[in-house]
Amino acid sequence: MGPRIGPVGEEPQMSDQNTKAVLGAGDTLGCRASPDPQDSRLSLFHNIKFFLLCHSLLQLAQLMISGYLKSSISTVEKRFGLSSQTSGLLAAFNEVGNTTLIVFVSYFGSRVHRPRFIGCGAILVALAGLLMSLPHFISEPYRYEHSSPENTSVNSEATLCLPTTSAPASEPAHSNNSCTSSAGTQHLTVVAIMFAAQTLLGVGGVPIQPFGISYIDDFAHHSNSPLYLGILFAITMMGPGLAYGLGGIMLRLYVDIDRMPPGGISLTSKDPRWVGAWWLGFLIAASAVALAAIPYFFFPREMPKEKHELRFRRRVLATASSSINNDEKCVHENTSGETPEKQEGLAQMAPDLTVIQFIKVFPRVLLRTLRHPIFLLVVLSQVCLSSTVAGLATFLPKFLERQFSVTASYANMLIGCLTIPSGILGVVVGGVLVKRLHLGPRHSTLLCVLGAMFCLIFSLPLFFMGCSTHRIAGVTDQLGAQPGMSCNEACACPSGDFNPICDTSTRVEYLTPCQAGCKGQVAEKGLDSPSKDQIFYTNCSCVAGGGRVLAGSCESACSHLVLPYMLLASVGAALASLTHTPSFILILRGVKKEDKTLAVGIQFMLLRILAWMPSPVIHGSVIDTTCVHWAQNCGRRAVCRYYDLDLLRNRFIGLQFFFKTGCLICFILIWAILRKQGKDKGSMATLSSDLLPQESAQEKTEDSRM
Repeated sequence: MGPRIGPVGEEPQMSDQNTKAVLGAGDTLGCRASPDPQDSRLSLFHNIKFFLLCHSLLQLAQLMISGYLKSSISTVEKRFGLSSQTSGLLAAFNEVGNTTLIVFVSYFGSRVHRPRFIGCGAILVALAGLLMSLPHFISEPYRYEHSSPENTSVNSEATLCLPTTSAPASEPAHSNNSCTSSAGTQHLTVVAIMFAAQTLLGVGGVPIQPFGISYIDDFAHHSNSPLYLGILFAITMMGPGLAYGLGGIMLRLYVDIDRMPPGGISLTSKDPRWVGAWWLGFLIAASAVALAAIPYFFFPREMPKEKHELRFRRRVLATASSSINNDEKCVHENTSGETPEKQEGLAQMAPDLTVIQFIKVFPRVLLRTLRHPIFLLVVLSQVCLSSTVAGLATFLPKFLERQFSVTASYANMLIGCLTIPSGILGVVVGGVLVKRLHLGPRHSTLLCVLGAMFCLIFSLPLFFMGCSTHRIAGVTDQLGAQPGMSCNEACACPSGDFNPICDTSTRVEYLTPCQAGCKGQVAEKGLDSPSKDQIFYTNCSCVAGGGRVLAGSCESACSHLVLPYMLLASVGAALASLTHTPSFILILRGVKKEDKTLAVGIQFMLLRILAWMPSPVIHGSVIDTTCVHWAQNCGRRAVCRYYDLDLLRNRFIGLQFFFKTGCLICFILIWAILRKQGKDKGSMATLSSDLLPQESAQEKTEDSRM
């Protein structure tokens, strides 16, 4: 049997035979170079610091691949015609496999070769990344003009105003036959592949964190273990930020960069029909995970225990390391939903029990723990906070794209550079405050109340930072240059086309040049990108004066508000993150000592089931209710093209406000309970102190009489 998985600082029990086989006299910092050539060759893989380096890189790559989908969710919707509800379910589906298997991993954790299981899990994660990119290769090239029968997308003349007699009568029938025979089946296949990939991603991620954390803790020096875990968490915290950064870079490239049409494309990244190379990021992240998995097949099942404390750790990080250990453990959940405590707590639930004992003890401790009011309220508060984080991580890029007319690449860059670092900073500051001020449960709760309250206050201005939807002909506005007239009566405009143009003088957007009655087009060199031609449409009967209009959607009048919005949102994220470490301390100090590890496991199991799984679906469904114009694909509702921006802003931020309010109410109730308990203890102490002098006086009287 392998070493027991225990709390941080608990030394594993290794046999003397195993220890002597690996260790020798004069071992320096846990690294021993044996005279034997074989031992010399394997010495690198018997070094816990090298394992720490490998595991930090693996978790960094794993978080990149799990967070990359969220950075490109709106692009995947546009490419395959998915609703926000479906994409939210896709983003949350990796939790299904993870939640299903984590209990089994917690039971068998101390009975297996942990490094090899980590390597196998990493291989599954890499395969999941490759599987996520597969839909790009099995799908036909992206056509952003449905009316063009060719794969080349440069023929913008197909959306011009054509006489009614010029429209082929057989085209709709051909389109319907095409939908019935291949397109519908291909869509179902693509969606099934992505859901299978997400499930495989969750399954592969199960052994990586709990086994890695316990392996480091078992074989590191007991005083170095907090430092090593702090380094691990600090490096892996950068994973979600790198995922959004990778998304920002990849989405600047055109989706079919590997099979560009001969004439090129006329789209720019600002065009609403632009689809970036979403699949390329999965290949890069999967390759990184596969490379990081290789060393794990060479690490031993048991490693020599470190015999010395690091000198620089003694001198410089004696205090900071324990702070890092307390603070950074909780960071992972705020970014991607895969917190180390979640995995570590579950891995410690019952490592020494048999299966029958495990099944018997789990329901009893579960009921006893859930009856504890502090534990229940803390879990509910963290469910509300995690629901907020899950919704923002999945749909904030899309919200920024729609509300402020920014590109998907720029939205990802803002999130990766502002929001995620702010959340990390909030978690670290919260842990430092708890440690430096020596906050007890009551004052920790007060810190949580203040953080949640100010987060709520900073959320209020977000309701007013945005603009209404501009006028869209045929959707929000009547079509016609003058009231009562149809300006494109002589045009045969297919209903499924989408090639928007904007009349900047009136800020009216048309779905196609045909809808605006445009009969000609001209290409000119663009000022922003001289290498690409800008398309102008001329002789437009629906445009006042018949002037020419530029291709593309009307830009939002509130684009300048995107930076103030992100700054306020980042401050709110930092304030909300202040509550994470103090609330975790409340659980550790609020339950019985023998139930602590199981309580932590129950806590994060509930977070997965109640927050990380349903929240993206709820947010996606709310976003879908604000759509005013859906694209149709083979008779089914596909991606939403236009939203009611006021309704989108109010409902999306309102849902966040609802969860934040629930978090604040839970912390207020916890503070009230602890305050009442403190008063009760104070009154009992006063009563005992009043009785004690009387008893002493009686004893003195009796002594004098004797």
